[in-house]
Amino acid sequence: MAETRKINKGSFFIILAGCFWGSMGIFVRRLGIYGFTSIQIVSIRVTLATLIFALVLLLKDRKGFKISLRDIPLFLGLGFGSILFFTVCYFTAITMMSLSTAAILLYTSPVWIMLMSVLFFREKMDRKKVTALVLAFAGCVLVSGISGEGITPAGLLVGLGSGIGYGLYSILGTIALRKYSSYTVTTYTFLFAAIGSFLICRPADMFYKFSHTTDIGFLMVFSLLTALITAVIPFLAYTLGLESVEASKAGIIATIEPMVATLIGIVVFSEPLTILSGAGILLILAAVVILNLKGKSVPTSS
Repeated sequence: MAETRKINKGSFFIILAGCFWGSMGIFVRRLGIYGFTSIQIVSIRVTLATLIFALVLLLKDRKGFKISLRDIPLFLGLGFGSILFFTVCYFTAITMMSLSTAAILLYTSPVWIMLMSVLFFREKMDRKKVTALVLAFAGCVLVSGISGEGITPAGLLVGLGSGIGYGLYSILGTIALRKYSSYTVTTYTFLFAAIGSFLICRPADMFYKFSHTTDIGFLMVFSLLTALITAVIPFLAYTLGLESVEASKAGIIATIEPMVATLIGIVVFSEPLTILSGAGILLILAAVVILNLKGKSVPTSS
């Protein structure tokens, strides 16, 4: 009973993370009005998130700042190889193809998570997971829109790279959580991501835009909200969820994000809800429900 309650709590945290990630479009569009490039928005987001994570870690557990030197490559992988890599790949894919196609390629992440989980963690591939995976991916395709026009081999590789990088967080995060708290993991992950972002975001130009805006107060508060709502809360919630939920299962549950993004587009930006988008939302919800049904999973035959 206690174990089931723990898993349900973990699933709740991952659903919560997906809901907050789904709101990202609101903040990205607003910051874009100030002239910030996509990479600069990423840098603002991860840098401020690092400061907030560090403050939380300071209040929760000061000893959590201490990590082993041998684990630095692990946090480099989380910061550079996952957070920064998948974001850069995703925004690059957006410039090379339609937004819907880029989103579909990003949400191949549950496939990569499941394959890596079987390879590295020896997680069992069962019918429940496979069914939920198929439903979730089909739902993402319908929600994002069925396209593929103008896609090139280079664009395909970049798009798949975003999905692999996105999925890598679940794998490396699970490994890091074996030794460190979720607060330590998120703090150092974002610290390295922030350092990496400054190498590619043209920081002088970014600071120039901050210093020459007429409403610096609002911009600073909105930037902090962007970091808090699209990075701190969801990544901390997702990492907490990984403490009790298998990486492959977590990756599928997180596909609730595009569903939330679609609903926000309808409510906030008055975007139309198509029949296909509605069907996609139902498929994603079905996948989440299936993964949280009680009962033993039946392994698939090999």
